[in-house]
Amino acid sequence: MSKQVWYIKKRGSYLPSSWQGWLSYVPYVAYIVGVLVYVEVNKDSFWLAVFTTIPNWIAASAVMTWLARQRS
Repeated sequence: MSKQVWYIKKRGSYLPSSWQGWLSYVPYVAYIVGVLVYVEVNKDSFWLAVFTTIPNWIAASAVMTWLARQRS
């Protein structure tokens, strides 16, 4: 039984190669944009925005990279 590939490795990154790969990007992009909107609406200071945005984006990217490695 062959494993279906959702992502292909391209230049050190992973790109979706199937509808499942593209569909898995929807919550990722929604989360990234949601964090940005949250920070923009609730911005009290520059450093609070930085310390809210950066860790969330790093965590989301790590999860997405892990998923892509598992499904490629």
